[in-house]
Amino acid sequence: MGADHTRHAPSAPPRVRRVLVATVVPLFVATLVAALLLWPERTPTADGGEDVPRYHGTVTQVLTVPCPPVEPGPEGTPERADRPCGTVTVRADSGPDAGQEVETPIPDGPGAPRVAVGDEIILVELVDPADPETSSYNIAEHQRGKPLIWLVVLFAAAIVAFGRWRGLAALGGLAASFAILLTFVVPGISAGRSPLLIAVVGSALIMFIVLYLTHGISAQTSVAVLGTLGSLVLTGLLAAAATAATHLTGFGDEDATTLSMFQSDVDLHGLLLAGIVIGSLGVLDDVTVTQAATVTEVGNANPKLTALQLYKAGTRVGRAHIASVVNTIVLAYAGASLPLMLLLVADSRPTGQVLTSEFLAQEIVRSVVATLGLVAAVPLTTALAAVVTAAGRRTPEKKTGRPDGAPRPRPPAQRDDALEALSDPRAGSQSPDAPAGWRNREGGSDPAW
Repeated sequence: MGADHTRHAPSAPPRVRRVLVATVVPLFVATLVAALLLWPERTPTADGGEDVPRYHGTVTQVLTVPCPPVEPGPEGTPERADRPCGTVTVRADSGPDAGQEVETPIPDGPGAPRVAVGDEIILVELVDPADPETSSYNIAEHQRGKPLIWLVVLFAAAIVAFGRWRGLAALGGLAASFAILLTFVVPGISAGRSPLLIAVVGSALIMFIVLYLTHGISAQTSVAVLGTLGSLVLTGLLAAAATAATHLTGFGDEDATTLSMFQSDVDLHGLLLAGIVIGSLGVLDDVTVTQAATVTEVGNANPKLTALQLYKAGTRVGRAHIASVVNTIVLAYAGASLPLMLLLVADSRPTGQVLTSEFLAQEIVRSVVATLGLVAAVPLTTALAAVVTAAGRRTPEKKTGRPDGAPRPRPPAQRDDALEALSDPRAGSQSPDAPAGWRNREGGSDPAW
């Protein structure tokens, strides 16, 4: 996660490093202690007693036949013209009938897979409730393990090939993020703990590990860490205030409603807040790392700039970054909610009722709160980076009265004098064998030179 800045910033002075260590280390220790206290003692497991057996198989034949006529439904729903009918012959690759061929009906219904000869599919065995000794096979879905593995391999190879060691560190940070999400955040929420508290602590832990692992231990990274942590806390507070003001319950989508049926002790309102905080982390660390690196580079390029001038320069870059990232956030939410947007078009209710309904108001709150947290991250991180960069250049005032931060007078350079003597010889001392374009005392030279 985050931007990649391969050029290492100059080491900060000991005084600045001590201040950053005294600030960051206690925060990291507090995050670690909170994570240990909130860590779930056991991971809740779902009861798998009613799971339908699933076996691998390969399609060997697809036989289609005309569909028999179907009576219209009670509301006069016409029969689908493209409804598939027929049988599929599948070679079972696992299960009690491994190596044998079984017949299944062609999958039908919403979301049913389209199968062809050679497809690797998943078979489910259905038992007749009236006669437990009788069973039949149906096609559930395609096997996706191999394509997903190849996609992950391609992803990792591209990251390492382009980023090299930094790309490898980024993959390590990604693995750490998933490990924290799967071992701490998800089990902690499933265990009934406060989703918002779990999300903030988990996000902070991810931030510490990923940023330092990816960008190295430096003053620049510490500034990004502080800016990200402050923005995360602010995002959580804004999310709590916004959901309370709009009276959101967390039952805004079908997944949340289904979850409430299986785990009634999960706080869906807190789960909504946790989703907003975790979803904002990926964009926040990109902005904070970029702002810290920008201010550091500007300060190194022009050491005469004050902290205020560095802040103004970094803010100008941050405005351009925010303008593009805000659009990224909105498009990301829109892309994940395309079915919701289509539903809005098909909804016959007035626009005002649709916009204020829970399922759409929830998405609006997500986008607005994430954007506000992102906007707040720019001035916060830029100010911290400007102060740290300016403080790193300060030196005690000398007895000569030279103010702090003023450039030292350049000592006489003997090398420059020697070059001047070679390139600007006195009259009468130039060798007759010197090139015609050699610069003379008057400063003229051959145009061809």
